[in-house]
Amino acid sequence: MKKLFTICLLLLTISMAFAKPPKNQYVRLKTTYGSVIIRLYNQTPLHRDNFIKLAKQGFYNGTLFHRVIQNFMIQGGDPDSRDTAKNKAGAELGNGDLKYTVPAEFRDSLFHKRGVLAAARDDNPKKASSACQFYIVEGKRFTSGKLDTLEMTRLKGRKIPTWQRDIYTTVGGVPHLDQNYTVYGEVVTGIDMVDQIAAVKKDGNDRPDTNIPMTVELLSKKECKQMDELLWPKVK
Repeated sequence: MKKLFTICLLLLTISMAFAKPPKNQYVRLKTTYGSVIIRLYNQTPLHRDNFIKLAKQGFYNGTLFHRVIQNFMIQGGDPDSRDTAKNKAGAELGNGDLKYTVPAEFRDSLFHKRGVLAAARDDNPKKASSACQFYIVEGKRFTSGKLDTLEMTRLKGRKIPTWQRDIYTTVGGVPHLDQNYTVYGEVVTGIDMVDQIAAVKKDGNDRPDTNIPMTVELLSKKECKQMDELLWPKVK
């Protein structure tokens, strides 16, 4: 009887281990230039959950990357960009949105390093985010001197932490956007796609000459667990 209880307890433990949800939610964003997998940050739950909701609805499928600037970022998610009456060649995009905003979720640990996903917004005083428009940072590398100058000018005296400076000088990013736009995810595979899109020919509004539609899908729980294990393997 005792042996049977031990076996049942072991099976229950194994079952609970497999039933445990993944630590992070990942999404796959596809374009004709390839695809990226993005980890959504748990530290920004409002933005994470909003993006998950829209992805489940298929909201982003068919929207365009409507604004691209090399060494800066690629922006998409405007619902007008999939409207054939509004997205004709040469038309300016970027003004479409949903009927709500997402409160800002600034975190000192989350900043505009290369590859992060962040929310676009208008000039509202609370810096609340667009419900749907986002951008992925391509960025560029900065020298320590340029970071010093940036602190004194665009950052108005705000100091960039040493550990972030190390990343901005090696990996790159867009430091002047920190604490102004909410960062809520990062590319974990496929960053080359961002570089290719950022380099395309574009018009005077930074809209690509050739449309770049996207599809966005949530990875399954099994796939998310696999990504967690790949990125944070357990020490044996």
